Amino acid sequence: MELHELLLAAEKDCQPLFDRLEETEMINTRRVLNAFQAEDIATRHFAPTTGYGYDDIGRDKLEAVFARLFGTECAIVRPAIACGTAALSLCLFGLLLPGDHLLSATGAPYDTMETVIGLSGHAVGSLKEMGVDYSQVEMKEQREIDVDQVIAALRPNTKVILIQRSRGYAWRSSLQPVEMKPLIDAVHALRPDIFIMVDNCYGEFICENEPTHFGADVCVGSLIKNPGGGLAPTGAYLAGTRRAIERIEARLTAPGLGREVGSYAASYQPFYQGLFMAPHTVTQALKTAILAARVFEYLGMKTTPASDGPRADIIQAIEMGDPNRLIAFVQGIQAASPIDGSAVPEPWDMPGYTDQVIMAAGTFVAGASIELSADAPMRPPYTVYLQGGLTYAHGKIALLSALEKMQKDGSLS
Repeated sequence: MELHELLLAAEKDCQPLFDRLEETEMINTRRVLNAFQAEDIATRHFAPTTGYGYDDIGRDKLEAVFARLFGTECAIVRPAIACGTAALSLCLFGLLLPGDHLLSATGAPYDTMETVIGLSGHAVGSLKEMGVDYSQVEMKEQREIDVDQVIAALRPNTKVILIQRSRGYAWRSSLQPVEMKPLIDAVHALRPDIFIMVDNCYGEFICENEPTHFGADVCVGSLIKNPGGGLAPTGAYLAGTRRAIERIEARLTAPGLGREVGSYAASYQPFYQGLFMAPHTVTQALKTAILAARVFEYLGMKTTPASDGPRADIIQAIEMGDPNRLIAFVQGIQAASPIDGSAVPEPWDMPGYTDQVIMAAGTFVAGASIELSADAPMRPPYTVYLQGGLTYAHGKIALLSALEKMQKDGSLS
């Protein structure tokens, strides 16, 4: 079958799935609109501030909107938090003290978190260096949290249980928020002193609810992923209980200052507008991911999730099985990028990763995962992780570009 015909056949198969995505988009758009209207957002909230940022109404209202969306008491939303890993690190260092125990309920964390925890490398200032213990419980067949084993792994000094919603660089299912509820309920009933922390990166607006709606103490994510809608230029958020956020905000600035300070000399408009656009942008990314899964299913390759499988993040994993095929796919995605389309990605030693990584990211915002990108650690079975896409049309064009590059290099068969 000719490549363009293959793409059209796959798209036809996906249409009923696209219809369901648009139903969820409508629900989440209404939820965001209601939050904006409930907080009476106005143009005055776009105004920049400088210095200490006392009484910064744009900042405070943005945090109020996030708290309302996540159904939480408080939220921290700051441009100064550089990325998702920085936000997760801030959360952990806010909630944990020397001698405490951190327990992962979803197996090994994402690669960049290994240095934060102290599992790999020799990064200065890790949790391990601070005297925090760490252990993890594997998921059942890489599909669901093993509640019984997590409860059995609790220690008297366990302070935080980490749930990673997304698959990261693991061949496992991402988690629907409702799938976290049994663990959250069990832990809160047995040990209400423990914080349930969710790494929510790549997961916002996929479903009609977020983990905090099912009792998680704090959710953490990046604004250059889903909730920034492709417009936020930087930043991250943390939404949670007052008990959790008050500890975290003391590490954000200083004890006694908390969320009361922090200015932004550029306009807050991209953050508000990006959040408003987020349900639609996420839907475009999901359509691209589903189409990619169906195309490579036609080609006989393993995908997770399957094209018609449940989704809880924007990531599409495709097992290429061959390093040259993987590299050709990533280079084909880059060649169809609006920015730096002439660049040719090669594997390199990316900071925070144990294996070399190849990455296509021709994005308007550097490293923005809600824009179309593809990356992979260079290790068997050579799985590539595709995510994002500001428009579905661009997603289709980029997929065709990747297929053509693979065909030209002789790695498609």
